[in-house]
Amino acid sequence: MSALQKSVSAPLMAALAGCLLLVALSVQGGAAAPISSHCRLKESNFFGPHIFNRTFMLANEASLADNNTDVRLIGADLFHGVPKREHCYLMKQVLNFTLEEVLLPRIDSFQPYMQEVVPFLETVSRNLSLCHIHRNDQHIQRKVTVLEDTVRQLGESGAIKAIGELGLLFLELKAACV
Repeated sequence: MSALQKSVSAPLMAALAGCLLLVALSVQGGAAAPISSHCRLKESNFFGPHIFNRTFMLANEASLADNNTDVRLIGADLFHGVPKREHCYLMKQVLNFTLEEVLLPRIDSFQPYMQEVVPFLETVSRNLSLCHIHRNDQHIQRKVTVLEDTVRQLGESGAIKAIGELGLLFLELKAACV
């Protein structure tokens, strides 16, 4: 009877330990909780070949006007110190800044691409509007503030650079949110 009790109690104990671990993580504020579905985009709705091409054509056209090759807005530094599970939230913040401060004020430039890409990015932004992290986001806000300050310090050149990096933004959104 003792051997039977041990064989039944081992799986029961493992299940109980797993439940206790989940309870402990939720009490800690969900720091290790999985990403919510709000920080996810459907690839089928997000990436059609037409919008992919238009986004990269817009970025390429702006890159030709970008004279500052020393500054990179979207690169490894942006993600340094940000856990992978929070990359989508970070990219949402970068997208929102890019739309509000860079693209919408320049909607009449880089035609016809801007007229097609901006509505697409606005839709992506709306789809991510409920994407939040469950803990303090100051580390992400600092990253976004550095990017914003860089764009603003560079003036029109910074805006051109941000438009020139739309291809990178597009790829990073896909990598982080799909």
